[in-house]
Amino acid sequence: MTSTIHLHNTLTRQKEALRTEHPDRVTMYVCGPTVYNYAHIGNARPAVVFDILARVLRHEFREVVYARNFTDVDDKINAAAIASASPIAEITNRFIDAYHEDMTALGVASPDLEPRVTDHIPEIINLIQRLIDRGHAYVEQGHALFHVPSYTAYGQLSGRLPKDMMAGARVEVAPYKQSPLDFVLWKPSTPELPGWDSPWGRGRPGWHVECSAMIGHHLGHTIDIHGGGQDLIFPHHENEIAQGACANGTLYCRTWVHNSFVTVDGQKMSKSLGNVLLVRDLLSQAPGEAIRFALLSTHYRRPMDWNAQRLQTAVQTLTRLYSSLSKVSKVPAAPDVVPDEKVLEALKNDLSVTEALARLHVLRSAVDSAETDEEKALSKAKLINSAAILGLLQQDPAVAIQALMPPPDTQQTPTHRHHLESLLDARNQARAARDFAKADALRDELLAAGFSIEDTAGGSRLRPSARSVI
Repeated sequence: MTSTIHLHNTLTRQKEALRTEHPDRVTMYVCGPTVYNYAHIGNARPAVVFDILARVLRHEFREVVYARNFTDVDDKINAAAIASASPIAEITNRFIDAYHEDMTALGVASPDLEPRVTDHIPEIINLIQRLIDRGHAYVEQGHALFHVPSYTAYGQLSGRLPKDMMAGARVEVAPYKQSPLDFVLWKPSTPELPGWDSPWGRGRPGWHVECSAMIGHHLGHTIDIHGGGQDLIFPHHENEIAQGACANGTLYCRTWVHNSFVTVDGQKMSKSLGNVLLVRDLLSQAPGEAIRFALLSTHYRRPMDWNAQRLQTAVQTLTRLYSSLSKVSKVPAAPDVVPDEKVLEALKNDLSVTEALARLHVLRSAVDSAETDEEKALSKAKLINSAAILGLLQQDPAVAIQALMPPPDTQQTPTHRHHLESLLDARNQARAARDFAKADALRDELLAAGFSIEDTAGGSRLRPSARSVI
């Protein structure tokens, strides 16, 4: 089936209508966290992005099966367990609970399925054995490895051809590999490391094979959507395709969706720079809804730079939206009001969340201008029900405004006004430097805050959406 939802497919490198195997059912799998530490803002971005996609899918399809996994066996987990002298299960359970707490605070709904690697060892072993039987994998020195040259379509997702990788890329060379590009499916475990019995000896799975096995077990050999961060395209998702296609002789996934990177104050997050921002630390600075709003203020396929001003803008914008709802708090929302069609159209168009957010400001203006109780009830319901698809504006306005802390009015502070102007200046500089990706990201942030850009012969200026005040 071809739906009215259009997504940018990493595999085809173009935006296209979503195709599903069944007309009333869609399957989606998203790579979740490796649970050895608390979630940082980079982990939160895909969780929020694919939460929005799942909400949109549920409007379009009768049945949505959304799975997001936990990787609970990994060398980093082993290292964390050794460093803390704790059992591995204690480490993983602690951080799975913490991840759930943090994502709930951000308004991320639980997926339908949350498979854990350690619960699927038999499926992983079975998948590896099928690859061996079909001539796509081999065993050497206690390792089971996928033989990349056996799959001629390898590299189609990332655009990296094996011959180019062999010529110029650094690849792991090991004596047990038939080709330097071959990757591990199963590796031996020493006594102090977690391990399971297998036909190839006691060991544990390689990272890539885990997702392929869990997808096959829960969603079938061919899924409709596979999502994750851009950093997973190669090698993880490339290897997933090779495993799934070769083990089952079928198409692995129809549509691949990837969100772009998150930087902090213009720099890549890293422990060495000390700029890894944990979600739970940010929650001490602002409510989860504000963090969610800030994460949505740049289109998912564009790089997003996290900074204090972005969060401040989100707080100010949410305060304005809730302030309008507080004015009609005594009027019950009208029943059976469907979400705004323009909000839905924006989200169905490759998750154009910033356009949807800009539309919320127009709906807010309708609330402000409503005169009769009937008008207030209808406009209130339209705003709340439209925002629900974005996971926003579902709290009691008085409670939300108190948590957001700025006074419940719609005026911008001088600091906020200066920030908006600096965003416009930065966008103009990016355009002059022909850095259009950065320029578009800055435009998105302004749209989310309720302002469009008017380019005139005399320069660029901000135009408020509805009654936003600058």
